[in-house]
Parts: sequence; structure tokens; C-alpha cells
Amino acid sequence: MTIQTAAPPIERTPELVGQTVVVIGGSAGIGFETARRARAEGADVILTGRNPDRLQGAADAVGARSTSAFDANDTAAIEAFFASLEGPIDHVMVTAGGPYYAPLAEMDFDEGRRALQEHPMLMAGVARYGAGKVRPGGTLVFMGGTGARNPAIGIGLSSAMTAALPALTASLALEIAPVRINLIAAGFVDTPLSASLLGDQLERRREELRARLPIGRVVGPDDVAALAVHLMVNTALTGATFDIDGGQQLVGD
Repeated sequence: MTIQTAAPPIERTPELVGQTVVVIGGSAGIGFETARRARAEGADVILTGRNPDRLQGAADAVGARSTSAFDANDTAAIEAFFASLEGPIDHVMVTAGGPYYAPLAEMDFDEGRRALQEHPMLMAGVARYGAGKVRPGGTLVFMGGTGARNPAIGIGLSSAMTAALPALTASLALEIAPVRINLIAAGFVDTPLSASLLGDQLERRREELRARLPIGRVVGPDDVAALAVHLMVNTALTGATFDIDGGQQLVGD
């Protein structure tokens, strides 16, 4: 007779113990969930955001070490924030900013210029002023998208950013080495930002994606956070773009 014994449980040491993670745009959605997961992995967390009250609520919820309220698209504020940090940090996650959608006939050109400048200049600012604070082997993690890879009316400027950010990521990886930099390209993620963009069409969009996506569910902020923490931990990854869309690109938008 064969006697089967249960395998002993595998004990896993948290992977960010003794490290410090800065989350820019950490008061809600993907940023907040990344902060929560980083804390669960043993990291100290510093949160930033524009709304001081919401930021403090998020900090209390995750047990953040400190907070700083400023507009991440203000390059001078980014420079001042990193200059104010005491001691080195290990990782920076940036989720600030959002897409701009409008057909050509309805486009606000001032908003369009802002959208074209916002993401690449935020990446450049964080890389310039933040990389010097990051220990060798640490990483800067930014958010991009996959939804604008296929031509469609109203997404022209977002398409330009979808194409540009991976190239910028690759180039910056050479300039800031041995600090690493990676880009997460997400499809639809069920966040407060998505809710604000879709309004009363949100639940319809959720139902469409549940029915069509190969994974049979909608991608959530915790999915993206898990990838962000992996990019922090895996020191072989730099200059790359990592898609996370539940197979959305395989079935069309």
C-alpha cells in the first residue's frame, strides 16, 4: 500500500523587505493597489497625489511611510519632490495622467498639446530627477496602453502616445542604467478613472469584456499591481514594454 503524505507548505519570504517604493499617483486605482501590494511584500511606501485629503486616506489605508501632494505634470514639483527625499529609494511607480480621446472635428487643440506632452515629459522628468535617488538595480515603472494600437476615430493622439512611449522607455533604459525602467501597457482596467471616462456606459463595457476576453473577466488594478511588483523584483528586466489586457488585443476592442 502506498502512503501519500501532504507536501509541506512552501514558506516564501516577502520580496521587497527593506526596500522603499514611491508611488506617484498612489491615492486610487492602480497606484493605490500597487502601494498595497508593495507593503504586503515588506516595502516602505511613499505616496504622492494631487488631492491631499484623498492621498492621506490612501496612506492611512496602506500604512504609507509618508505622503507628498503635488501635480505630477509640474516638472518643478517633480524635481523638488525627489530633492526632498531623505536617503535612497528602490523603485518608483508612476500612474499619474490619463488619455485624451476626441475626433478631429471636436478636438480641443490645447488639450491635445497637453496630452501629447504630458506622458513623455512626465517620464523624462521622473527619469532625470528620480533615477539618481534609486539604488542600482531598482526600477522606474510607468503606465502606457494597448487600446490605441488599432486605428479608430477619436483615438489619434492616444495612438501616437501608444507608439511613442515604448521607444522612449527603451532609450531611457540606456541613459539611466544601472537603474532600470519599464513600461506597463494596459488595456481596459476597471478603475475609478475608467468609471469617470465611461460614465453610465461602464457596466455595459464590463459585460462586453467579460463575454469576449479569453480570460473571461475584466482586468482589475490588482492584476496590474502584481505585474508592477514583479518588474520591481526581477532585476533582469529593463527597457521593455509589458502588455496586460486579458487578451483584448486578440479579439479586437
